[in-house]
Amino acid sequence: MSRITTHVLDTSRGRPADGVKVTLCRMQVDRWEIVARGRTNADGRVGDWAAADGVPGNGIYIIRFETKDYFDIWGTPSFYPFVEVYFEVTADGHYHIPLLLSPYGYSTYRGS
Repeated sequence: MSRITTHVLDTSRGRPADGVKVTLCRMQVDRWEIVARGRTNADGRVGDWAAADGVPGNGIYIIRFETKDYFDIWGTPSFYPFVEVYFEVTADGHYHIPLLLSPYGYSTYRGS
């Protein structure tokens, strides 16, 4: 299992958000490096990051959620075409980054 995980909950529908494209990037000196890509499953989780075993250690990361594409599937207008969550990995352990999503708002936190 990757030390960085995520899931997306669609609070407007009261259920996990299935099919959200997600990209994990790590900051390099002068650019962002794509570390892994995935898509949320029926439980709203990225079950298997592509290249998850290669996720580097400490550093600054972005998880990008393609939210417009998700809401377009449901024919739901939305305000945010994507959501980017920046966070820093500073110690060993598990970093879980959930996204609570609705068409006109979102929130996130460090989960467990």
